[in-house]
Amino acid sequence: MDILYMVIPCYNEEEVLGETSRRLTDKFQALLAAEKISPQSRVLYVDDGSRDGTWEIILRQHRENPMFQGLKLSRNKGHQNALLAGLMLAKEHADMVISMDADLQDDIGAIDAFIDRYYNGCEIVYGVRNRRDTDTFFKRTSASMFYKFMRFLGVDIIDNHADYRLMSKRALDELANFQEVNLFLRGIIPLLGFKTDIVYYERQERFAGTSKYPFKKMMSFAFDGITSFSVRPIKFITGLGILIAAVSIIVLVYTLFVKIFGFTVPGWTATIGSIWLIGGINLLCLGIIGEYIGKIYKEVKARPKYIVETDTLHPEGRHHRAAAPSDSIADSSERDRSASSEQTENASQQNRRKRRK
Repeated sequence: MDILYMVIPCYNEEEVLGETSRRLTDKFQALLAAEKISPQSRVLYVDDGSRDGTWEIILRQHRENPMFQGLKLSRNKGHQNALLAGLMLAKEHADMVISMDADLQDDIGAIDAFIDRYYNGCEIVYGVRNRRDTDTFFKRTSASMFYKFMRFLGVDIIDNHADYRLMSKRALDELANFQEVNLFLRGIIPLLGFKTDIVYYERQERFAGTSKYPFKKMMSFAFDGITSFSVRPIKFITGLGILIAAVSIIVLVYTLFVKIFGFTVPGWTATIGSIWLIGGINLLCLGIIGEYIGKIYKEVKARPKYIVETDTLHPEGRHHRAAAPSDSIADSSERDRSASSEQTENASQQNRRKRRK
C-alpha cells in the first residue's frame, strides 16, 4: 500500500476546518479498511498567513490525531504558492499526493477514483467538474471564455479543472524543476506529460465562510495565466502595428491626393478621433508589453516563492534542522583534531622507543 498525502491550502478557514477534518477522517478510515492507502498517510494543511484562528485549529487537530499535519508560511503568499509549498513538503514523505481546497466544494468521494487511476499506472489524475450549475451566469460564461481563449493562445489546459488533482511522487519531483516565480499550476502541470487521466465529479456549494477569489482576484489570476504561458498577445500587438502602419500609409496617400487636387475639407472630428484611437491603442499595447516586462523583472530577481515558518512534520523545528549540518561539521572537525593528536602522540612514543634502543 502506498502513502497518500492530502495537501490543503488554507486562508482564514476556521469556520470550515472542523467539518473538513471530520469528513477526511471518515474517508481515510474507509480507504485504510479497503487497504488502498498506507497507515502512514496524512492530511497536510497549509496555513497561508491566515489572520484568524486557522493555525491554532490545525495544531489542535494535530495533537488530537497525528493523521493531521500542518505547514505554516511566514506570511500570505497566495493560493498557488501555498499549494506548491505543501506539494514540495509532501513529496518527501508520500508516494501520491492529492491537492484540494478546504471549503469542501471538491467532492471528497472522488478520492477513491483518483487512487484507482493511480494504481492503474497514471502519474497525474485531474479532477474535472461535470457541470457548473452552482456558478452564476457571469462566472460560467467568463470561465468558458477563459478556457477557450487559453487554447486559442496555444496553452495546454484542462477545461473546468481547478486544483483538485492527484500527482505521483515522480511527477512532483519533475514539478520541482520548474523554477518560475509567476506560478500558474494549471498550465505548468500539463507540461509534465506522463500518463494522465480524468475523474469527473460534481462540485458542491461552499460549506462555510466566504470565497477567497473575488472578481478582481479571478481576473488577475486569469491574466497571470495568459501572460505566463503565451507570447501571442505580443505577436498580436506586432500584427496590429503593421495593420495601423498600412492604414496610415493609405490615409497619407489620400490626404496628399485631396491636397494636390484642392479638395481640402476641414476635418477636425476625424483628426481628433484618430488621435484618441491611436493613442488608446498605443497605451493598451504598452500595458501588455509592460506586463511581460514586469514578469521578467520578477523572474530575474528570483526571490523565494514562499518562506516556511514552521511545520508539524519536523517537531524539532526548521531552524534546528538548518543548523544541524554545521553542528555535524563542528563535531567532525573536533574528532579529526582528536585523531590527529592521537596520531602525533603515538608517533612521539615510537620515536622515544627507537632512541632508547
